[in-house]
Amino acid sequence: MNGPHDLGGQMGFGPVAPEPDEPYFHAEWEERALGLTLSCGAFGAWTIDESRHARENIPPAAYLSASYYEIWIRALETLLSRHGFVTPRELAAGQSETQGALPKRVLKADMVAGVLARGGPCDRPVEAAPRFVVGQAVRTKNLNPVTHTRLPRYARAKTGVIEAVQGSFVFPDDNAHGHGENPQWVYTVVFDGLEIWGEGSDPTLTVSVDAWESYLEPV
Repeated sequence: MNGPHDLGGQMGFGPVAPEPDEPYFHAEWEERALGLTLSCGAFGAWTIDESRHARENIPPAAYLSASYYEIWIRALETLLSRHGFVTPRELAAGQSETQGALPKRVLKADMVAGVLARGGPCDRPVEAAPRFVVGQAVRTKNLNPVTHTRLPRYARAKTGVIEAVQGSFVFPDDNAHGHGENPQWVYTVVFDGLEIWGEGSDPTLTVSVDAWESYLEPV
């Protein structure tokens, strides 16, 4: 999806200004936003890819004017409503009015440390051998889907070289929309600055992108 989240190479948004010694949270509500997102994700009703796509679908004006955790909360409201845990009316009222969907599991306080330690590995085996090898020249496809994709706009229809075969992983473009995990091989592809940014770019610059196999074509 070509949404407000995909800012690579976009101009007019000002410089990146890292905050020295930035705290994990700037306000108490941000801690709660993270906790709510993780605990609701444990319901088992949606995948991390569907969660990402829910954030991408926030209208650009709202997305770009929101803080990091505001984006998380707005997407969480969408997911909870979509999967029947709350209604839009309940969200507006701030209280439950009906019995919503029941979660497959509930994340309790004594489970948090173990769940966070396990993480959510998305590596999966595939039967087919990798289509590409290290050192091979490849071109990314020119994709502009309305659905989820992990291929950024600035790296589409570009020629690069396979630097590494990273393994096989869940294909997020399908997994975000309930079409199954459909794992594919993932490759690190290296592009030079001229290929990505064109005339006037830093000739010493390279950009590395981890790309699923179906994003790539042989040159």
